[in-house]
Amino acid sequence: MIRQIYEIDDLQQLREHLSEWSDVEKLRTGLFTEFLRHTRYKNAAVRLCECLAIIGWGTHESVEAIKGLYCNGNPYTFFINRYGELRFRDAVWSKRKEGVAIDFERSFFHESPGLPAIRTDNVLTDGPIGEIQDRRLCSQRNWIPKNPICLTRGISNCYENSRPVIESMEKELKTELNHRMRPELYGDAVNEIILNCSFSFYDHYRCKTNYIIADEALKLKQKDFYPALLNMFTEKEIEDNGYYLRNRFSYGPFKPGTGTIRAGIVFEKAFSELPRQKQKQLLCTYFIHAVQQIASCLGKKVNYNFSLMTDDFKSILEEWCKIQIK
Repeated sequence: MIRQIYEIDDLQQLREHLSEWSDVEKLRTGLFTEFLRHTRYKNAAVRLCECLAIIGWGTHESVEAIKGLYCNGNPYTFFINRYGELRFRDAVWSKRKEGVAIDFERSFFHESPGLPAIRTDNVLTDGPIGEIQDRRLCSQRNWIPKNPICLTRGISNCYENSRPVIESMEKELKTELNHRMRPELYGDAVNEIILNCSFSFYDHYRCKTNYIIADEALKLKQKDFYPALLNMFTEKEIEDNGYYLRNRFSYGPFKPGTGTIRAGIVFEKAFSELPRQKQKQLLCTYFIHAVQQIASCLGKKVNYNFSLMTDDFKSILEEWCKIQIK
């Protein structure tokens, strides 16, 4: 059984193959047992996660196998549960002539509450670099149900008056979204709606960015920003203040293969000068606007309950917005 699932690459064919099994519980037990042998992250683990996502994880905690990129461009792999919590081994991979290998100095093991006996992946390491894999690392193609709203930041810099607001967003709001959104009710066409925030900042003369928000009616593109900025400020003013002209909102394409779409939201210096509760209110307003725009664009193209998802998102934002920043 295990050998056959590794040989079937097409997801639809994999679904058809798994549907032929009459004893689903026995199949699930076999797949899960095999998965526990590969929690250090191999393509075998990815395929097993895909199979378990199809037939269901049963009483076991569902996890998703993800391959991303580390800040140095090397592969970064990890398993997450529906709440965005890391499980088993997360690892940065080191590129080698023959392929890639885990860099154990940048690798950590995360216990799973449902498997208290498993406190490590039980593989001895005799050096900083693990076994070399000569194949391209894969990422799971059928995602597990989880909060679709992903709040991110391009860089961590910001003005100090905004820092408590941003920390509340990252620690409190994200947690509420991960635990209270109801992804099983929305559908599986959308995996992530990434809302990437870019805040103005001034660390010192050589490290500064102050965004100027463009008039939306002008519909400026990337090539138009600097010429338009020169109509507003001198070159010296632009350089001294770190001015960058940007649209408040920008949207990327929807990628059906990964179920992701990205929106960028830019914040000017004046935002950080506002009272912190007002900053929270504006954050919520901008988040809702971006999600509604995405819903309007994709609503007729993909089978997904954007209305219910947006209502849930609004409800959580409203409660978060009422909490006073300490």
